[in-house]
Amino acid sequence: MADSWEILKLLADSTRVRILSLLAKEELSVAELQEVLDMGQSRISSHLGLLRQGELVHDRREGKKTYYALNGGSNANEAALMQAACRAVEDSPQIAEDTANLKRVLEKRKRKAEEYFNSVAGRLGKNYCPGRSWEAIGHFLLHLTPKIRIADLGAGEGLVSQLLARRAEQVVCVDNSPKMIEFGSELAKKNGFSNLSYKLGDIEAVPLKDKSFDLALLSQALHHASHPQKAVDEAYRILKPGGQLIIIDLLEHHFEKAHELYADVWLGFSENKLYQFMKDAGFRQIEVNVVAREEAEPNFETVLACGVKG
Repeated sequence: MADSWEILKLLADSTRVRILSLLAKEELSVAELQEVLDMGQSRISSHLGLLRQGELVHDRREGKKTYYALNGGSNANEAALMQAACRAVEDSPQIAEDTANLKRVLEKRKRKAEEYFNSVAGRLGKNYCPGRSWEAIGHFLLHLTPKIRIADLGAGEGLVSQLLARRAEQVVCVDNSPKMIEFGSELAKKNGFSNLSYKLGDIEAVPLKDKSFDLALLSQALHHASHPQKAVDEAYRILKPGGQLIIIDLLEHHFEKAHELYADVWLGFSENKLYQFMKDAGFRQIEVNVVAREEAEPNFETVLACGVKG
């Protein structure tokens, strides 16, 4: 660490003080400092190198660019010396010009980002965007899960419930496959979830009490039911007044092999059919929408339906 004499030597140069005054306002790249100061790259890089050696600034790499900022770890004496030097020249015409140039450069930086998003407006969700995945969005939304009681009907291994259990008060998975119940229970134990349990049962005769849950899920389960209306009725029964049912299922399709390949009883449901199931069960505020379409054949589409218990 440089001593106070070395710091004073560094601050004796006007260009270095101008750089410090700018970095006190904003982290800047070498190219941006060039534009603000109207100086060559080698000259600015030389001064930045000295300031970095004196531990007054630090740098970070962002791809091919290097950004500089004031070193927040400076001790009290160093900070006092830098502040005094910057204050001494803050009313000078040169600093005023640098400040005006800085404002223009930052506005240019902002416009560049705006231009990109303006160019992809209306297409952002349709094209590739780094880091923008449904998996990431799903994990983000899971953090909004309130402390409620959730019933996952036809849960299978309960992978969705394994995530919901991180935030919910209690999650109960119901499935008619003993193997699924065994595997899910072991996974819940492995993950340390004391609020997640599995019950063997049929979604058309759910082994849960009336009016005991805040949210019921039927995620890709309804098309396996012999009598889908009974499953929706059962979901209504176990929900508290004001509780919500969410159904995620396949939109009606004509891929007959699904009966053999996936043990599907129904080849999906139309939006109108799902709406009628929920209406007949007694739900209100019903919404039904197609939310996804697979690119590969047979181009399955996913429909989401939700409603509130009256």
